[in-house]
Amino acid sequence: MSDRLLKFLFRAAPVRGGLVRIEDAWRQMVTLHDYPPVVTRLLGEMVAAGALLATSIKFNGALVMQVHGDGPVKLMVVECLPDLAIRATAKIAGGDIAGDATMRDLINRHGRGRFAITLDPRDPMPGQQPYQGIVPLDGESMADVLQAYMRQSEQLDTRLWLAADDHVSAGLLLQRLPSEGGTAATEDTDAWSRAVTLAQTITSDELLKLAPDAVLHRLFWQETLEHYPPMSPHFACTCSRERIGRMLVSLGRHEVDSIIDEQGTVTVTCDFCNRQHTFDAVDATQLFTRGDTAPADDGTRH
Repeated sequence: MSDRLLKFLFRAAPVRGGLVRIEDAWRQMVTLHDYPPVVTRLLGEMVAAGALLATSIKFNGALVMQVHGDGPVKLMVVECLPDLAIRATAKIAGGDIAGDATMRDLINRHGRGRFAITLDPRDPMPGQQPYQGIVPLDGESMADVLQAYMRQSEQLDTRLWLAADDHVSAGLLLQRLPSEGGTAATEDTDAWSRAVTLAQTITSDELLKLAPDAVLHRLFWQETLEHYPPMSPHFACTCSRERIGRMLVSLGRHEVDSIIDEQGTVTVTCDFCNRQHTFDAVDATQLFTRGDTAPADDGTRH
């Protein structure tokens, strides 16, 4: 299995972790866009981190990670659903991007970049509300940014090791959980420092080339771990003609009609999957007659 996420827990210790390797799904995302290699690498690191973080929280909905940059990369977005359906996109301003550009060069050139995580419930449950946390882009790598976010917004000690190229997106996550108050005889109080020390020996090359099972064995073969059933990250876009229709309704009848008068149709291209949704004058009339729904997608305008 080329797309695989493993979750694990240190036995008798307040430490949990995850390992992910995304290959097929990541290549599907990469082939949809023509990003410079350094942007592909940074977005790939976000994809791996999104999968790891989405499986570390109890939330029935989408986890959306956004980087708002002040350099040549203006926006990066990764969305991950509970079943590990993932999609990602980036917005790049004009101009050349150097092959050796750093993360700071790309998205935090003037120190005004921001990072946000949004939790968007799909089937709201009691006590489960939409949430968004926003922090400055603090650090020299995507792992630094995410660790700072978890420390500031979630008060959870988190370490991440991320790697990506145009073929693979991969990562390792460790989190120190609140102690359950066990005694030294029943709780391994040194497990966190030991786990981090071991994890720091992993290289980007190993993350990219080795299967998660092999990485887990290489790092923690002397530890007693509890394993969860493996999960399968996969690419999926949630865009739909109905959702685009609701967006057009929110723009207003006058705006939509003016575009149709000028261009003959309104065509919206999904930033994630490049699928086009086209609406003509008849479609627009139906949109605003129905209020918040779009005509059925008959497959003739993609």
